[in-house]
Amino acid sequence: MMAGISLVPPPPPPPDMPVVKEIIHRQSCTLFPQNPNLPPPSTRERPPGCKTVFVGGLPENATEEIVREVFEPCGEIIAIRKSKKNFCHIRFSEEFMVDETLYLSGYRMRIGSSTDKKDSGRIHVDFAQARDDLYEWECQQRLMAREERHRRMIHEDRLRAPSPPPIVHFSEHEAATLAERLREDHKFSEATAVLFTWIDRGEVNRRTANHFYSMIQSANSHVRRLMSEKAQHEEDMERAKEIFKDALLAILYQFEQIKAVFTAATRQKAWDHFSKAQRKNIDIWRKQCEELRNAHSEEIMGIRREEEMEMSEEDDEEEEDTPCKRLCTEDIGACDQTHASLKEENDSLRWQLEAYRNEVELLKREQRGGGRGGGGRHDEDLPVTPSCEVPIQLLQQNMHHMQQQLLSLQEQLRSKEAELEEAREEHRSLEGGVVHLRDQLLAKGDVMDRTNGDLHQPAMNGCTPSLLLSRERRSEVVMRGGVASEKEALLLGVMSTFLHVHPFGANLEYLWSYIQTLDTKVSAVDLERLMVRLPNMFRQELSGVGATLEKRWKFCGFDSLGSV
Repeated sequence: MMAGISLVPPPPPPPDMPVVKEIIHRQSCTLFPQNPNLPPPSTRERPPGCKTVFVGGLPENATEEIVREVFEPCGEIIAIRKSKKNFCHIRFSEEFMVDETLYLSGYRMRIGSSTDKKDSGRIHVDFAQARDDLYEWECQQRLMAREERHRRMIHEDRLRAPSPPPIVHFSEHEAATLAERLREDHKFSEATAVLFTWIDRGEVNRRTANHFYSMIQSANSHVRRLMSEKAQHEEDMERAKEIFKDALLAILYQFEQIKAVFTAATRQKAWDHFSKAQRKNIDIWRKQCEELRNAHSEEIMGIRREEEMEMSEEDDEEEEDTPCKRLCTEDIGACDQTHASLKEENDSLRWQLEAYRNEVELLKREQRGGGRGGGGRHDEDLPVTPSCEVPIQLLQQNMHHMQQQLLSLQEQLRSKEAELEEAREEHRSLEGGVVHLRDQLLAKGDVMDRTNGDLHQPAMNGCTPSLLLSRERRSEVVMRGGVASEKEALLLGVMSTFLHVHPFGANLEYLWSYIQTLDTKVSAVDLERLMVRLPNMFRQELSGVGATLEKRWKFCGFDSLGSV
């Protein structure tokens, strides 16, 4: 480079390329680069908003004009603060000028052509932390934060919903206008908001009470309209559900037709005429159609199950147990609950007694251990100190009291167990009395049948057929639809009610799961046998198609009554 040409050195190359520095000539001095084999000069962490650099290692004879001449090509210099100890601080107008100044770090500076030590020195450039730079940076950050808040507020104001109109103050004229608006359906919501605001403000007094009463009465008149609208919407929803269900059934019927077409195409007389590729496509189409049909059928069955569950839930809310069974269950449940509570209290007292015994044993061991450590004598020869006797006596008293409580609780437990056994024996005797009364009623019914047959049946071929008919009727009742016990009568009533509220019928597992909530000893086989014995009350049908085919039981007792 030619002497006297003051050019700013090019920016440093990327880190992966070696930095090649050249000699820099100034008018009053010359800058020589450092040995490229040496490590680059180190710098401190850059402060925020840094515009000031520290320059050290200056020659002793370097003046402020020489320093300005050296660093002015890097950018506009605002101030130079030079010290007497061969260093100075230079403040630039912009931050990027500091990066260009760091390029000169490590250069050896020589004033003129002198070889004196006072005219040469190795300069070091580093970041400097100045209060002016920090203040300007904070001011700039605050300005940017204000601008950001302003932009955010404008954006929020743009997205904010418009404010509601102000509520007018109460007056007789406004009250009359509001009463008219309350009678109109399309202005009812706005009018109720105004009425609520007036009442909340405390506008109601003895003079305006009649006005507010009339307005509240007008608001109440809309209740009937709202209920009718709700009923209308519910009807629309039910109608839409029916339309949706009919549409699903129509789609399922079309799926069945398509399946029938595929079934006919896969028969031998038509299948042999298709090519291999055509057979493959037909097989793929058939499988896809079956998968879609099964999924559609599952959806329809799910809708039916939901309807059945809704009806069963309503039935569960309305159902109540018989009075006799309820009383017996309540008595036995109360006895069992009392028995369980007494057992729990007995166990807790026993555990407390064991804890007190353990504490006594622990105190005795500590006393014996202290005696051994102090004198080394035998345990039996150690005297008991008064400080140890007091807690031991208290613990013994507590143990004695706990034992008495335990004995009293055991006596109460035995008495409660005896009462429970008496209640169970009374329950068994009541059941036996019910069975005996039922047998007596059956016997009286047979006598009445015989008497009626003797009085009203004409003789046929010289014999009276009433006894024969009565026996046949009894055998038919036992074989076809007879009820053998009170338990079967209760099951018959529960099953009839359950199947009556399920118009589409229910399978045996669903019915058995419901009966299990009432009596866990009943099995599904018993339910099936009872329904098979009563064909005039229960009928078994098949529902569903394909993989969803299942057997369902339906209640048909009212049909048999109508036919009679």
